Amino acid sequence: MTTAYVGLGSNLADPSVQLQEAVEALVRLPSSRIQTVSSIYKSRAIGPGAQPDYLNAVVALETLLAPLPLLDALQEIERAQGRIRIERWAARTMDLDILLYGQQWIDTPRLQVPHPAMAKRNFVLYPLAQIAGPQLVLPNGRLLGTLLEKCARGDLVQTQGQLHHNTHSD
Repeated sequence: MTTAYVGLGSNLADPSVQLQEAVEALVRLPSSRIQTVSSIYKSRAIGPGAQPDYLNAVVALETLLAPLPLLDALQEIERAQGRIRIERWAARTMDLDILLYGQQWIDTPRLQVPHPAMAKRNFVLYPLAQIAGPQLVLPNGRLLGTLLEKCARGDLVQTQGQLHHNTHSD
């Protein structure tokens, strides 16, 4: 089993419900099991035009799925939740990103891991550190805590919201 960290984000169609539905869909993934889920964090939208704030979380997922099949499964969850890919960084019902996949470096046209923008996104780093700890060693040998030190928390707010999951195994 490989531990993959998956970022979740939503700013449309009741984002807290969207996040919970995504966690429930992740529970149902074959050959996979959720280890832990971060709290929900609220952040300002990055992208075109005026958009509602985002709710974000990070899930630690143990999986036997290879990276591209995992990506396919995540994109299917996005589609099932109404994600339409028209404009980059546009508002969305669900965004699922593979942040880390074990200690692997992946650089293909479809998938880059570690996620290329991860180091600059407080809404990724803070929930990731909450569940993995700042001592998490990244594929480049650096500690997650080092990235945290260089990424201001800014307007990121840890909410009281929690996502619930029941473990599932094949």
